[in-house]
Amino acid sequence: MNFRSLEEFWPFYVNQHSKLSTRRWHFVGTLAAIVFLFCSVFFNWWFLFFVPFFGYGFAWYSHFFVEGNLPATYGHPFWSLLCDFRMFGLMLTGKMDKEIKRLGKRPVLQAF
Repeated sequence: MNFRSLEEFWPFYVNQHSKLSTRRWHFVGTLAAIVFLFCSVFFNWWFLFFVPFFGYGFAWYSHFFVEGNLPATYGHPFWSLLCDFRMFGLMLTGKMDKEIKRLGKRPVLQAF
């Protein structure tokens, strides 16, 4: 799929993260990556090694074993990264379900 803008890509990205547990795995992975990034800046640069493993590891696990699709990172790495941080911020502020509804998607309810 070819997308001309980030705003055009965003609905596709949200659709690829339809299950609550997929979004939660992404949240945990992004949070861990941010923590390791800060640790690498303030303590030891070796922590930088863990940033992609945790950031992508949790996210890719959720796509393969929870969502049952391929990560959008494969086709659109930069836009996927930006949308991941956008989704992280919306989840952090409790606005992700509202965004899903705005895009015409209903959140899938399931236990974590």
